[in-house]
Amino acid sequence: MERLKAGGLAGEVLAEFAGTLILILFGVGVVAQVAAAGIGDHDSIAWAWGLGVVLGVFVSARISGGHLNPAVTVALAVFRDFSWRKVAPYVLAQTAGAFVAALLVRWNYSEVLSAADPGHTIKTQGVFSTLPGNGTLPVSDLGALRDQIIGTAILLFLVAAITDARNLVPPQWASPIIVGAVVVGIGMAWGTDAGYAINPARDFGPRLASFLTGYDGAWHDQYGDLYFWVPIVGPLIGGIVGIALYRLLVGRFLPTAGPAEPGRIPVEAKA
Repeated sequence: MERLKAGGLAGEVLAEFAGTLILILFGVGVVAQVAAAGIGDHDSIAWAWGLGVVLGVFVSARISGGHLNPAVTVALAVFRDFSWRKVAPYVLAQTAGAFVAALLVRWNYSEVLSAADPGHTIKTQGVFSTLPGNGTLPVSDLGALRDQIIGTAILLFLVAAITDARNLVPPQWASPIIVGAVVVGIGMAWGTDAGYAINPARDFGPRLASFLTGYDGAWHDQYGDLYFWVPIVGPLIGGIVGIALYRLLVGRFLPTAGPAEPGRIPVEAKA
């Protein structure tokens, strides 16, 4: 996803803030609607999160690259595709965008959340942050960590394939839609063990917002164990694993610039 330099780092940071805010408004908003009001189901959650990704990337991609996820930012820096000096500003902006969006959802759904769960307990904590087994199934914290590593590795493997200029490059307008579809697929196939956070900012920002607005148990899981670190550490590891696997299994075999081999689909030049 191309970036324009006109706004400098400040513009990139604001774009990451705005894009992540849009993502969380749709993502946390749909979970609040389903969990507190009973409107919708798991499929609507998966689709709304995917749409949130599409719209958040459309908002930010031309300025910041549309990371919206510290796992993306850190993994790109590890593989020298992104400057380390920008990592902390990007991560802070992503987390702040998620935090502000979650506060808006918490405020807007305050009456419904109070009616569904007057004590603001773990019953509706999942609106804002993830839990092992979604708070009900017998999944351990280590099982959830495993799940987050695998889920984020899938995400970054596919994002690397979609954005690799040597691969079958989609039109610029289509890339956010394809990445959003990836998130929908992960939600539908990998949402059981840990709620498919696959994004440290997506989990930590709303978790902090919920803690500051009455969810005293926000940092813990249903077993009473400190859990907030799992959707941070798991995605950061998984993102690096995903890009490493893409480069090992696919990237190093892609053709470089030159005449297309007979039978291959030519790669279009970036606009």
